[in-house]
Amino acid sequence: MKTPKRKTNFANAPYACDPGQSRGRAFPTSNSPTRSQYQRDRDRIIHSTAFRRLQHKTQVFLHHEGQHYRTRLTHTLEVSQITRSMARALALNEDLAEAIALAHDLGHTPFGHAGERALNKSMQNWGGFDHNLQALRTLCILENRYAEHNGMNLTWETLEGTLKHNGPVSELVDLSFLPKSFDLEISTFASLEAQVAAIADDIAYDAHDIDDAIRAGLLELDQLLELPLLGSIVKEVLSKWPHIDKDRQTHEVQRRLITRFIEDAIGSSLQNLIKAAPRSPSDVRLAGKTLVTFSPKMQQAEREIKQFLFANVYRAPSVMQPVLATENIIEKLFSAYWGGNTLPVQWQNKVDAQSSEKLKARIICDYIAGMTDPFAIAEYQRLFDASFVLS
Repeated sequence: MKTPKRKTNFANAPYACDPGQSRGRAFPTSNSPTRSQYQRDRDRIIHSTAFRRLQHKTQVFLHHEGQHYRTRLTHTLEVSQITRSMARALALNEDLAEAIALAHDLGHTPFGHAGERALNKSMQNWGGFDHNLQALRTLCILENRYAEHNGMNLTWETLEGTLKHNGPVSELVDLSFLPKSFDLEISTFASLEAQVAAIADDIAYDAHDIDDAIRAGLLELDQLLELPLLGSIVKEVLSKWPHIDKDRQTHEVQRRLITRFIEDAIGSSLQNLIKAAPRSPSDVRLAGKTLVTFSPKMQQAEREIKQFLFANVYRAPSVMQPVLATENIIEKLFSAYWGGNTLPVQWQNKVDAQSSEKLKARIICDYIAGMTDPFAIAEYQRLFDASFVLS
């Protein structure tokens, strides 16, 4: 019996991306009778090797420090959940928003932002390193599992949202690896679905970094009282449940913070959409500004939370000590691969086949960026015959 085509679960807001109107893929492919174009993108991302590697990549607290701290994978899943909720409330295409959320951190190095800083430093003479651009490279040329083409062959909209979810990008960005027909229009803003994924990223890490920091002993709930938004939430929780254990109190604070962020962002974004009155995704891209935002009051509160986390968590000595050590790992790995025939054979052959230093360096960069934390440590130990302990 022929499988009937299922209607796409798609809300017909005029500013939402319609999979039926997608700008397509670089390589033609047959349509699925059961899934939309954006659902197929989501599924390809979930089944990729790069996605699985996120399980062993640092978010804030290094992978070895405990099985219950967020990793880059669990962070991505939390971002995806928040993104879906907001996309549904704003009548956007939930499948596209989810695909972008799931792909947004695929370009992250081992050891979180410390690894990114170190790799960017090593690549300064050859274009630097940016994890959003690296995510696009992963989707387009590095994740090679399909018989007919390199990369995942995702839709234009998913690739655009992955690159531009934080806004337009510089004309200096090297996109020469993209098919010539795939102009991602880097000077414009991305779709609303991508903008939702971006704000969901902020919501997720603000909330879960507080949770992880309290469980790590870097923060106490009482310290949050100095922040207007968090202070009011903490007072509410401690007043209602003064005698439950700290883990439960922390979770209640976290979930209330997420709810307030989401509700504010939805309300503010709806007001922005009423004022801008976009009638199509193209109107959104040409709006000249981000339309998915917090209210001004919440923007200030969110900025204060970030500043607090930088001062009390991200720059804490117990966090910075292993961070500096892992930056050294990345820099020494790059130097070793650059200076000798120490890459695996297939990667070394790629390097040796290049005529320019820039292309050689980018291949080495691709290899390091794809590593997990444990693999990077193992490579450091192999190449330098050195033991390494992060704590």
